[in-house]
Amino acid sequence: MDISVVVPLFNEDESLPELAAWIERVMKENGFTYEVVFVDDGSRDKSWRVIRELNAKNPCFRGIRFRRNYGKSAALQTGFEAVEGNVVITMDADMQDSPDEIPALYKMITEEGYDVVSGWKKKRYDPISKTLPTKLFNWAVRRMSKIQLHDFNCGLKAYRRDVVKSIEVYGEMHRFIPVIAKWAGFGIIGEKAVQHRARKYGTTKFGMNRFINGFLDLLSLSFVGRFS
Repeated sequence: MDISVVVPLFNEDESLPELAAWIERVMKENGFTYEVVFVDDGSRDKSWRVIRELNAKNPCFRGIRFRRNYGKSAALQTGFEAVEGNVVITMDADMQDSPDEIPALYKMITEEGYDVVSGWKKKRYDPISKTLPTKLFNWAVRRMSKIQLHDFNCGLKAYRRDVVKSIEVYGEMHRFIPVIAKWAGFGIIGEKAVQHRARKYGTTKFGMNRFINGFLDLLSLSFVGRFS
């Protein structure tokens, strides 16, 4: 199988049909063999019903359901354990990540030799309350990790299959997957400027608590990296 797409989600029933149709179109146009693994992180809306309907129409779409909300890291880890594709792509379910980026990300892994490719939302449509903390966070992670990425927290990333099968993502460490991959011996890490789309459905789940937690996780990761 060429590509596995892992989509963690929480209360995204409005966006899922459009996202699935877009992914399906991109895969067909490029002749990819693929699967899409939706990981429902304890949604309280109709997300799981939508995933089941998508699976009934196209078995390439399948779902994993959590009974309660465990967080994005747990959703990604569960998705990583389930995938079978040679290239694994992650994206958010809120339609702010474009599936049209998939072919170029796939090429960077398969033809250009990258282990990890991180999306870079060079032009963002987020409020300043989110963009300023994000810039500060990315600056701090670059200094700590020595990995020169602009956007560690971008949900749109591509991985060689060996990478996701060799790492463990827990707590809130999804923000640091490139760092974890580097420590696991996968040092060919690149980035690609990707389109950031304005939110079409729902509301952002970003809050100041996520910003604070991110820096606490960074301190923990820095300590581990220094003494491991």
